[in-house]
Amino acid sequence: MELLNILADGEYHSGEEIGSQLGISRAAVWKQLQKLESFDLEIESIKGRGYRLVGGLDLLDSGKIRASLSSAANLAIGQFDIFPLIDSTNNAAGDAIREGYGRGYCCLAEQQTAGRGRRGREWQSPFGRNVYMSQVWEFQSGASALEGLSLSVGLAIVRAITKFGVSGLGLKWPNDILYENKKLAGILLEMQGDPAGVCQVIVGVGLNVDMRGSNTDAISQPWTDLSQIVGAVDRNKLVAELMSSLHLVYKEFLVGGFAVHRDEWCRYDAFAGRDVKVQLGDTFIEGVVSGLDRSGGLVLMTADGERIFSGGEVSLRSA
Repeated sequence: MELLNILADGEYHSGEEIGSQLGISRAAVWKQLQKLESFDLEIESIKGRGYRLVGGLDLLDSGKIRASLSSAANLAIGQFDIFPLIDSTNNAAGDAIREGYGRGYCCLAEQQTAGRGRRGREWQSPFGRNVYMSQVWEFQSGASALEGLSLSVGLAIVRAITKFGVSGLGLKWPNDILYENKKLAGILLEMQGDPAGVCQVIVGVGLNVDMRGSNTDAISQPWTDLSQIVGAVDRNKLVAELMSSLHLVYKEFLVGGFAVHRDEWCRYDAFAGRDVKVQLGDTFIEGVVSGLDRSGGLVLMTADGERIFSGGEVSLRSA
């Protein structure tokens, strides 16, 4: 990471300069540059000028993030890790719980090798360009108190992104944040502990900030990123805003559950009043979205009357 910190400005740096800063030989500099190829980063070399990272990088920095956090979030965050490369931030959070330091744990990664979206889909992960974050939240009343939690998390993300000049965001039940019906962010929640007592929820968030340099051919749905919507965004300030917003929503959820967020969530409902189909395994149920119940269940008007869903995959019927 020390080499990346030098090259992150996108300017040319000679091998001699890099070696001097790192305290290594020119040959060792070359070996480290070759290692960066595993991150799929474009390193340009010009004789007489040196090396540069094309486009530069806005690397995550825990000091900068903490400096921009709300005071309440700063106090609530426990151990805070930033990984250059990891299989999954949710896996790291799970390890923290099992090893006894999960309370208030938060981690980020510059790149994931096994990031997961809904239904086990791979989450595309260019190095140093998006946000991959997991937090551990603790609840005292077991799984029954968690109804609608993913919806409240989605609302927290919308609140945070809106502060960067993004308007027109939509929430897709139950786990996605959309912009003009294109996926911008997703949520993956995983629970550990006692389903009837004290439990921990790993809140995983993936947010597309800048997908340049990523192989997007495998993405099976329309997507977008913040760079296309509002241009360059400071990732450290963005992460701080996300963490602060998530902390506030967590405190609100502890007091009143999803019911305290229901009306606000529905104002962003991307599919309200639209013809959709809900997939449950191999079964599809069609109807019109008429809102959410107090626990976050999707209310659908079907040919057979009103039905409420606590899970399922929703898509527009025209799709």
